[in-house]
Amino acid sequence: MTEAAGDWATRTPNRGVLLTEHALQAVDLTKMFGDFTAVDRVSFTVERGTIFGFLGPNGAGKTTTIRMLLGLLRPTSGTAIVLGLDVVKQTDEVKKRIGYMSQRFSLYDDLTVDENLNFYGRTYGVRNRRLRDRKGFVLQMAGLMGRERELTGHLSGGWKQRLALGAAIIHEPEMLFLDEPTAGVDPISRRAFWDLLYHLAEEGTTVMVTTHYMDEAEHCQSLAFIQQGRIVVQGSPVVIKETEMRGQVLEIDCDEPAIAMQVLRGSGILGEVALYGALIHAVASDVHVLVPEIAGRLQAAGVQVRAMEVIAPSLEDVFISSVRVPADSVETTA
Repeated sequence: MTEAAGDWATRTPNRGVLLTEHALQAVDLTKMFGDFTAVDRVSFTVERGTIFGFLGPNGAGKTTTIRMLLGLLRPTSGTAIVLGLDVVKQTDEVKKRIGYMSQRFSLYDDLTVDENLNFYGRTYGVRNRRLRDRKGFVLQMAGLMGRERELTGHLSGGWKQRLALGAAIIHEPEMLFLDEPTAGVDPISRRAFWDLLYHLAEEGTTVMVTTHYMDEAEHCQSLAFIQQGRIVVQGSPVVIKETEMRGQVLEIDCDEPAIAMQVLRGSGILGEVALYGALIHAVASDVHVLVPEIAGRLQAAGVQVRAMEVIAPSLEDVFISSVRVPADSVETTA
């Protein structure tokens, strides 16, 4: 459960789940609010026993899509099949077989850990011995053993997050939907939370997670980027980085990154310039050809360049490149 994400990505679930079977299929899923199209002909599939990442900026359509997949919001058009069930025609059956964790903490602060688990377990129809067994599993998985009588409101953000995940899986759902589950949580708690997700996927649970953290996206087995209601890129992290980057990435290490950013953005020769910590990523087609000119412009501005190197793009590079494409030129991928 604590192995590196890269090692986990090569593993397969141990419940005999066939990864070629789709846990979810969305076809031309569309949602309009009056004249505004929030989700525009979105199509993608999620294989059983995998972690699927759904990425996009705020307002891109992530939460609206999730709400349609949960049966909470009726699509304007298109279809969504979750675990072989139509989310519009078989909503109640879908809800019994899935779990959901929202970006807002949804448990009761004035109840203890045990009382929250009792409440959510009974809501899902889990009672008696099965409820006791499931609570034991959740408490052990989440590291909450010994905290059963602690008021939920007294827990730190990371522990609340684990408890919310436990409440979402107490009925053993086949598929789990997580909407920005680690927003506002410290990096150590985020990593511990993802360790729990790896464990669930190993056991055969399918996970769909929305996130804007690119380091988390690297841990997913497949991804889709959504922008202005449309999917602009999808595939595995490796394939996306190999095939979807528009241009090359030049990484620049210099002594005055703020000045360098202004110079490079005003040069008119680069498609994108972004700051990654103390380093600058400059993107352009055949950017290696521009290295002498970039070096000259920075030197003229009094910026000392320590190193410049063309590097493999990160997911964040690809994402920035993808969302810069004008919406009218974006076609939904199947």
